[in-house]
Amino acid sequence: MIHITLPSNLQILTDGISEFDLEASSVKTLIRELDQRHPGIAEALQSGFAIAINGDVINNPKYEPIPDGADIHFLAALQGG
Repeated sequence: MIHITLPSNLQILTDGISEFDLEASSVKTLIRELDQRHPGIAEALQSGFAIAINGDVINNPKYEPIPDGADIHFLAALQGG
């Protein structure tokens, strides 16, 4: 089981839920599980995202493995000019 924390821009797709636990062994599997429970999250993440797995920030993490018991934080994309 892993613990997931979502940024506020994704919470609009989860009815305001910011934290929950799921089973997933990779980021790809995690996104699929999230999208099944909260349709639209996978599409929202298509523009790119970063994720922190146990405090280590990973850019473009689609195939990154997730160890059991991991603490996952999706990070809002930074906008700039």
